[in-house]
Amino acid sequence: MANTAYHAPNRCPVCGGAVEFTRLNCAACGTEMTGRFALCRFCELEEKHLRFVETFLRCRGSIKDAEKALGVSYPTVKGMLEAALKALGFDTPPPPDREDVIDQLSAGEIDVDTALRLLKQ
Repeated sequence: MANTAYHAPNRCPVCGGAVEFTRLNCAACGTEMTGRFALCRFCELEEKHLRFVETFLRCRGSIKDAEKALGVSYPTVKGMLEAALKALGFDTPPPPDREDVIDQLSAGEIDVDTALRLLKQ
């Protein structure tokens, strides 16, 4: 059987609690380390959020480019971005930038009702 690396779970499959890594080994030299190792913030993301973040970064943070790459609408990309931010612990979105809202409206990315709702925030 091939030596396959699997994505490490971030939750216990039995109780749902946070997992802790206590043993690591070097694939190159075989050195083994034991202790309590924390996962990085991105390692704790669900696969769907991680795939979105990777795509968004490949698109250099452009929502329009991410929209094309993912084959979804502008509001869907915004929703995916908010979900990924929430999963990373950034629950409070910044208020929308007035110029961005007007640009989105001018480009036909959002409708008038959405623009008004965003401008009222």
